Amino acid sequence: MTRPTDQQLAFLLADCGVRQLWARYCDAVWRMDARAFADCFTADAVWKIVGMRVEGREAIAALFTQSLGPSEKVMLWPGIPVLNLEDGMVSSRTQVTELIKRKSGEALRTLAVYYDRYEEADGVWRFAWHHFDMSYMGPPDLSADYVTSLDYGAPPGFPGSDAPSTARPG
Repeated sequence: MTRPTDQQLAFLLADCGVRQLWARYCDAVWRMDARAFADCFTADAVWKIVGMRVEGREAIAALFTQSLGPSEKVMLWPGIPVLNLEDGMVSSRTQVTELIKRKSGEALRTLAVYYDRYEEADGVWRFAWHHFDMSYMGPPDLSADYVTSLDYGAPPGFPGSDAPSTARPG
């Protein structure tokens, strides 16, 4: 058996750290815990979602609280992040599905892709840049129209730092 290279080890450590970050993130969404959610981001992180750009952990926590206000519960399932390591930078794209139960009784499903850049400090991975591109938001049976969103090509295709995130339909 050959020993893994430094690059292989770096990839494995990043993959494990990113998956654990997504696990913490999804848990915070389910529990609607703004503090735990905000802790998934670096202090100066950027979160781009539904046409908005929010900067900094405190602003991210505030938007999270506001966004989940109408919801009774949100279950978020991430796909497997497609990781890219280049010049010491770790980035990925991750397909996500949400099932949302509103306090009004309405049920929604979203389908989207997150494009992320990560930072690790003291063994803890966080989002430094979190860009949400929605493909669908509507009834859980997928009976609504899909939203037009940009295709950045095969991985590691990625939106530019000033590319807009997909706005909500309607």
